[in-house]
Amino acid sequence: MSTADHSVYFDRTHTDDLIAYLAASPSPYHAVAGAAERLEKAGFRQVAETDAWEGTSGGRYVIRGGALIAWYVPEGAGAETPFRVVGTHTDSPNLRVKPVPDTASAGWRQVAVEIYGGVPLNTWLDRDLGLSGRLVLRDGSTRLVQLDEPLLRVPQLAIHLDRQVNDGLKLDRQRHLTPIWGLGEVDEGALISYVAERAGVDAAEVVGWDLMTHDVQPPSYLGKDRELLAGPRLDNLLSVHAATAALAAAVTAGDGELRHIPVLAAFDHEETGSESDTGAQGPLLGNVLDRTIHARGGSAEDRARALAGTICLSSDMGHAVHPNYIERHEPGHHPLPNGGPILKVNVNNRYATDGVGRAVFAAACERAGVPWQSFVSNNAMPCGTTIGPITAARLGITTVDCGIAALSMHSARELCGAEDPYLLASAIKAFLED
Repeated sequence: MSTADHSVYFDRTHTDDLIAYLAASPSPYHAVAGAAERLEKAGFRQVAETDAWEGTSGGRYVIRGGALIAWYVPEGAGAETPFRVVGTHTDSPNLRVKPVPDTASAGWRQVAVEIYGGVPLNTWLDRDLGLSGRLVLRDGSTRLVQLDEPLLRVPQLAIHLDRQVNDGLKLDRQRHLTPIWGLGEVDEGALISYVAERAGVDAAEVVGWDLMTHDVQPPSYLGKDRELLAGPRLDNLLSVHAATAALAAAVTAGDGELRHIPVLAAFDHEETGSESDTGAQGPLLGNVLDRTIHARGGSAEDRARALAGTICLSSDMGHAVHPNYIERHEPGHHPLPNGGPILKVNVNNRYATDGVGRAVFAAACERAGVPWQSFVSNNAMPCGTTIGPITAARLGITTVDCGIAALSMHSARELCGAEDPYLLASAIKAFLED
């Protein structure tokens, strides 16, 4: 572990911008729009997958649904030039609106929802929820929607009607997680009509939607000294934001300093296994890398050479040691907030890090002057996974898993150190510039 004094490196303006990004990104579609806006300011421009791509230098990005792939080709880069990829994901566990959303029970109007990802169900009880996502119109266009107001709520049963609740709360995923949003009987079409009106479109033109709930309480600093950050979707928009900031800073620092092609891959659907056209299991990243090689006149041999020298840094949230559940953690590895990024290791390949990857990660942190920590699961506890092993297997590239130590992962509201987002971005920037 590095012992650098990182206090002089902490830039609170980075965390301030992260707070703004989290608040503006209640869905994966908003997350990629916010990342694209920041990349545009750094000189990147969007290209369409259906267009022919140029092999000239500069920054470009593509958006597909809730996924974004961005890359920067330095002056003089050859077709065989390796990539430095940072992999992240834009989705978070939540409650998502079903195809027939309007329902009712016992005089209460409700919205039918489906549980997305690994949700600690109790964290969504008694929270004021807004709606966000996208509407798909008859002409195939989409319209982003973000209603940051208390529209829905999943009320918990009063303790008077469940005297044993503190001995163990058990929620039925079908019966107990349906939000209320008013009084009355079923009013078919009411929800989409309301959302369409707020989005400024005719409800008759809406033929599809991808809508989800979000806690309307904004992210904020926490603690006497504001040393902690509490907010929604830290997993994994913190990494998306850090990687976006790092990529923009790396290319702004100087084109001539880059010996590789830096890439940001922000995938969707990681929380449900990544098996989609916008997930890490799909061909999106591989296709983009291949097309950039071919655009520079590359052959199959050039592709093989480029990927052989490519390294991916998979950045996703990890677990800080929980003070109330110390026994759940590996005794020799207790990552703490504001201790710098964590290197995630699992010998059963739930994480992709090996000894070579550890050296790459340590070197990047050393160049950035930031400390880092190690994370490994308790042998008696199952280990989660990331896009890291998926990316390594799909593309055959060296991959390292890292992240930030946090509490309450997958909850409606999570907690991490306020310094760590900047430290992670600094390490990623150093990795991209290597």
